[in-house]
Amino acid sequence: MLDAGKTTETLLEINNIEVIYNHVILVLKGVSLNVPKGGITALLGGNGAGKTTTLKAISNLLHSERGEVTKGSILYRGNPIAALNPAELVNRGVIQVMEGRHCFEHLTVEENLLTGAYTRKDGKAAINQALDMVYTYFPRLRERRKSQAGYTSGGEQQMVAIGRALMSKPETILLDEPSMGLAPQLVEEIFGIVKDLNEKEGVSFLLAEQNTNVALRYSHYGYILESGRVVMDGPAADLRENPDVKEFYLGMSEQGRKSFRDVRSYRRRKRWLN
Repeated sequence: MLDAGKTTETLLEINNIEVIYNHVILVLKGVSLNVPKGGITALLGGNGAGKTTTLKAISNLLHSERGEVTKGSILYRGNPIAALNPAELVNRGVIQVMEGRHCFEHLTVEENLLTGAYTRKDGKAAINQALDMVYTYFPRLRERRKSQAGYTSGGEQQMVAIGRALMSKPETILLDEPSMGLAPQLVEEIFGIVKDLNEKEGVSFLLAEQNTNVALRYSHYGYILESGRVVMDGPAADLRENPDVKEFYLGMSEQGRKSFRDVRSYRRRKRWLN
């Protein structure tokens, strides 16, 4: 588990990157952030803020959508990774769990999980050990291991997606919108497992999430994106108590909880727009 009182090694470092789609649409505007070893770092903001684009910039998945990083640098363990393809990144220990619970619907749950080990070269015994580890954290998947993935629930498919990433023996997981479309109880279950994987297995996470409330309860540090810029960052505990975050992202103010419609109508403070 990350100890806030100690100097921590930085695994992932993003320095002032810009991302442009179709050569004209500027989506990210000078985004910088760090992901420390052993931490859960949250990337927060509303729909269209640039969270998914940031993750795809790291994992080199922008080209398929006619996007490219045009400025800045992305380093992993101090080395530039912009020229690496996603498979090479997996070998470095970085893997992305895509938004939308992507599974191979025609394969069984267990077959889906085993596809996550395709880059490993440490033998069948080690892969079986990793599979047992996944089933320990996701006992529901053990029960459904012979079921076709396309016929499992949304929560189970999210578990499959995370479990498949774990099979690659990652050091860092980029987790995109894990709560999307899930019931609150399942969201808590998924985030609880993420916390356990972080604390017990030493997996570092960068998670993009619209559900600011739950993300800040489980993460150590947070960055808030608006319109492709980082407008605020800090320890998660501090962000939870910040009046701006309470008002605009948690739907609360000194007058109590506000509806999203009320919050949306308020002007953001001038410094947020600079």
